[in-house]
Amino acid sequence: MTDGIRALPPHTTTPGYGGWIPFAALTLALWVADEPSVQSWLLRMLLAYGATILAFLGAVHWGFVLARGAPRPALVLALGTVPALVGAASLMLEPSTALVTQMIAFGAVWLYEHRVLGEAVLGKAYLDLRRTLTIGVLLILMVALFAPVSRSMGLWAARQH
Repeated sequence: MTDGIRALPPHTTTPGYGGWIPFAALTLALWVADEPSVQSWLLRMLLAYGATILAFLGAVHWGFVLARGAPRPALVLALGTVPALVGAASLMLEPSTALVTQMIAFGAVWLYEHRVLGEAVLGKAYLDLRRTLTIGVLLILMVALFAPVSRSMGLWAARQH
């Protein structure tokens, strides 16, 4: 693989790191909001954003297959749908379970990218960026997991009415 394929396109890292902003802002807001309906809304938004980013990560694998080809393309394409399915399913779970599910999913995607697809398919620069982004997301979601609202089942029950 040539260095051109391994290098990230210009301006890739800025939106990548910018993707942390909604995670961080919503998590911070979870800790400072004191109105239960606002807390519930913030938590739902955080989980929805996490599910969206998981779907995006799976779609990136589709992009790599379509643009560059990959060994076992049918498998890579099929597995590229899993993050979206897990993200969507997490939205049906109790808040702390949903956050843990998303954390596991982000970690699993990272592990799959590094151990299964590797540099031959994704390139070193992409894998380096993804490692940093994943660590940041996992830390932010862990902070959200310990927010008082995330531990409160009553808020999710209140939204059902």
